[in-house]
Order: sequence, then structure tokens, then C-alpha cells
Amino acid sequence: MKLNINKRQLAYSGAMLVVGLLLGWLIFGGNGGTEQTTEKTEDHSGHQEIWTCSMHPQIQIDKPGQCPICGMDLIPLNNSMDSESALPDEVPMSASAMKLAEIQTMVVTKQDPEKEIRLLGKVKPDERLKLSQTVHIPGRIEKLYVNFTGEKVAKGQKIASIYSPQLVIAQKEFFEVLKDEETNPAFVNAARAKLKQWKLSDKQIAELESTKEIRTEFDVLSNHNGYVMQLNVAEGDYVKEGQQMFMVVDLSTVWVLFEAYESDLPWIKVGDRINIEVQSVPGRTFKGKITFIDPFIDPKTRVAYVRVELPNTNALLKPDMFADGILTSKLNMSKAELLVPKSAVLWTGKRAVVYVKLPEREHNSFIYREIILGEDAGDFYVVKTGLEAGEEIAVNGVFKIDAAAQLAGKKSMMNPTGGKVATGHNHGEDGDEKMKDMPDMKEQVMVDKSKIPEAFKVQLGDVVAAYLPIKDKLASDGKDLKKEISQFKKSLKAVDMGLVMGDAHNAWMKNLKSMNKDLDLLDGVISIDEQRSIFQRISNSLMNVVSTLGVTPQNKSPLFLQFCPMVNDNAGGYWFSKDEEIRNPYFGAKMLKCGSTKETYK
Repeated sequence: MKLNINKRQLAYSGAMLVVGLLLGWLIFGGNGGTEQTTEKTEDHSGHQEIWTCSMHPQIQIDKPGQCPICGMDLIPLNNSMDSESALPDEVPMSASAMKLAEIQTMVVTKQDPEKEIRLLGKVKPDERLKLSQTVHIPGRIEKLYVNFTGEKVAKGQKIASIYSPQLVIAQKEFFEVLKDEETNPAFVNAARAKLKQWKLSDKQIAELESTKEIRTEFDVLSNHNGYVMQLNVAEGDYVKEGQQMFMVVDLSTVWVLFEAYESDLPWIKVGDRINIEVQSVPGRTFKGKITFIDPFIDPKTRVAYVRVELPNTNALLKPDMFADGILTSKLNMSKAELLVPKSAVLWTGKRAVVYVKLPEREHNSFIYREIILGEDAGDFYVVKTGLEAGEEIAVNGVFKIDAAAQLAGKKSMMNPTGGKVATGHNHGEDGDEKMKDMPDMKEQVMVDKSKIPEAFKVQLGDVVAAYLPIKDKLASDGKDLKKEISQFKKSLKAVDMGLVMGDAHNAWMKNLKSMNKDLDLLDGVISIDEQRSIFQRISNSLMNVVSTLGVTPQNKSPLFLQFCPMVNDNAGGYWFSKDEEIRNPYFGAKMLKCGSTKETYK
């Protein structure tokens, strides 16, 4: 706190010094005369800008820089320019403010929506090539030549030998009719046909005719090429005619079944080309076409399966291998659609907001506009209503415009009805704290939580469960955290990052890197004050992940996000807890009950 006060005092002192020097020069600097003094006063009047923090409006200094509390870039407090035609919620921005806030704009146009879709899938056997090897000769299996799952078999290969009393009788009948072959050839043909019904080959029947010796065991030959997928018999088993011995699958062609979420289905069509990468075959890209889209959606996972058929040369692709699919598709629409970049949209989950640049203004000026979004088109959104082609919108620095609007009491994303923002300090009693209690929105990540696999959310629940013992120990003023840190690191390592793609994957990887770095630092410090400072950064990273991707708490128990506004010199600090009772990890016994619950996850 002392450091922040000193910075403000220095800033104010510097401002006062500048003002004093200026006034002294205006009053006593006699070389320029009255005309020069008046001209100089008018030149400086109304042009001094005050810079403030969008998250901490109490910070006000006379030059750009960073907030001494949170480190965010400062924004101009008052960029208003006199204009009789100014709208009530208009946010004017001077040229210098535009440059420092890095605000960029673009004209909205209609285009054909195109999107790169990434799909997760698995290699599966072609269901049409699953074949059953059945018993055609009833009897006892004397010898089994194929006796384990996964063994490769070829058509005509000897797979077993069977002793069959019925086949012994059939051989005797066959030998009897052979004696009258010249006079009764029809009987001989019927006897041959009976042996063929038991799947004896022409070669085996010819051997019987030539030797006229009764055989007690007969070889069973494979009817198919493929791999044994299921083994249902063992040596010594008595088997009946028609009983299944093996399930054989031919893997010369395989399916890759991809999971497509509901929001992706409008973009996917039969015949679309797709590039496939398989983790077990690095460096190679398989190319295929979508041949089938499942007409049903799984009620639990909310996905439909999309099928691609691939030739499987040398059996490189094996069932249940993970695969990543990338396809670029155009939305099947009759006309072009209005598209806006994702960076232009501020999205609270309920409202989508853009800032439209007002035309025919001598200065840059923006106004708040709520829009209705359509399909997610990769780096863009389709706009259903709220914008017209030809309008100019801000696409970079949008959050800074919104912050300036909020500080000026105008309509903004966090304050859609307008009105001044309170800057006082409290202990979290007011449930409508608009800015202080909100997670850091400096970077907007647009992720649809419904697309995040449940398995990933369960793993995040395990991560939070490993985080909680660190929180509990700090709340009890404990400093020995090595065991808890080790468990937390293991939980992070156990998360399968391959379950999430695109923005969700990037959000996880960014926060994972931050948490691992801070855990290494936490493991090396002794002072509990330093531990609590690092723990706050870890809590923020974990909060970003949970708020962006969602979480399924362990054992489906409630998980509480709690907040104390007095942490870090009144900047505030969040933490997760499994108990609704407040046990503040940042103050411990000194202020154990300071804080309130902001959100509950179930």
C-alpha cells in the first residue's frame, strides 16, 4: 500500500510542479507580452488529459503508464470534445488516446462464411468387414491352431481340427455310394454335396475318394481374411453346427469416427474433404472424404458422429487410435452473411456488444451497440441483427473503449444502463460490484463451455481438489507446502490436453504454463507473505481456466469461488473452497473471516 501511495503522491506532486511552473511562466515571463500569454493559456486550456485505470478508477495521474495496483495500461479519463451533435452515450477518443489504446477499426462487409473445423476422433473397424467364423462340423475340438485375440488369419488357413462322429458316419455313407457310382451317379453327387455342406474342400473330398479311408479328425479352414477380434472356443470344447468360433475383422479399410458438436454440424457435409493426423503415425497426413453423418445426437455427450473411410495399407491404423481431423468448410447458405472478427465482440454470455464508429465526426467517436450473433465462423462471428454492411466498428482495443465508457457513466458492457461507477471500498456486501469483483477481462477468450468434453471438466475437478489443500494450509498459517505442491503438479500433469482444441486448448495451455511456473516459485520461497502472493497468481490462473472451460467438482460436491477485497492492498483476491464458510488464505488468523462467496459450481 505504501508503494502505491508514494507513486500517486509523486504523480500529483509532479503534476502540481508542472502547473506551478506553467503559471509562473505565464505570470512572470515578460518577454512574450500579453498577446503571447493569452495565446499560451488558450493553447493549454482543456487539453491536459488525466489517465486512470479501468479496474481501479481511484488511480488518476497526468500521464500514460500502468496502474500501480494491477499493472493494466491506463486509459484517458476524459477525452470528450465539445460537439452540439454528440449523442448521450457517445465515447469520443482523441488521436493520442486512439494511438495509445491501440484501437483499430474495420468496415463490416458481407462474405461467404468459411470456417476451419477441428474434430477429435478414433479409428474404428469397418463394421461391414466384421465377419463370423462359425462351426460347420459338430464335434469336439481336438486342436486349435488360432488361439489368441489379434492373431492374423488368411482365407483357407487351417484354424482347428475337430473330431466329429457325424462326419465319420457321413464318410461311411459316401464310401458305400461310391461303389455304385456308375449305376447311381446322382447318389454320389448328393453325398459329395453333403460333405461340402460341412465345408469340406474339394481337395479334402478328393482325398477321401482316392484313399477310401475313414478319417476321425477333420481340419477346419478359415473362411475370411483378417484379425481375430474375439475368441469364443478353446481346445476340448464340444461345439454345435453354426456355433461361432471367432469374430474376425478385416482391417484393409477402416473408419475414423469424429465427434461433431451441434454447433459444428451446419458446417459439415457429406463429401467434404478432411485432413487427418494420427498421434501414433507422426509426420503423416491422411486425406479422406466424409461419407456419412450420424442422423442421431448422443443425448449424453451432445455430439453426432461423422465417418471417414480410409484405406489401411500395412495396417498402420489400428482400432481406437486417436485422430485429429481438420476440414475447411463453407456454411451452406443462399446468400452472403455479415461477418465481424471475434476480437471486435465483447461477450458476457448474455449480451454480445460491439462499438460502432460514428460517421461524419471531426474526431473519432464510438457508441455502444448490442448485437445478436449467429454461427461461429472461425475467427469471425456471423451477425444476425444489430449491424449493417458498411458500418465501421472497433476490432482492437475494444475493452479500453468500454472501460472509458463505463468511467464516463455511459452505456458499456458491464454497465448496460449507464450511470457512474462507484469507486468506494467495501468488504463484498454489495452483490452488484461491477468491476472490482469481475475476473480479469483484459483478454477475451470466446469458448462455448458446452463443447468442452465432460472428461476434461472432470480432470479440472481433480486439479481443483489438489489445489484446495494449499489453500487450507495457508488459511491455517502453515508454511510447509512441499507435499501439497507436489500433488498439485501431478494433477496438472494428468490433464489430457488433447481433449480440447482451438481457443479452449490455447486457454488451457497458457494458464497451465503460468501455474507450473508459479508452483516452481512457490516451492522455493519460505516467507508466508511471498507464498500468499504467489498463491494469488495461481488462484487467478485456475479461476481463468474454470470460468472459461467449466469444471465438474470431485464427487459432484459444491465448489465455492470466494473473494476478499482487502487482499493485495485493496486490489482484491479470489480463491476456491469446498466449504461455504470463509477461511481466508491471504490473511490467515489475522482476518480469517474476511470475504464472501461470489459463485458456486456444482
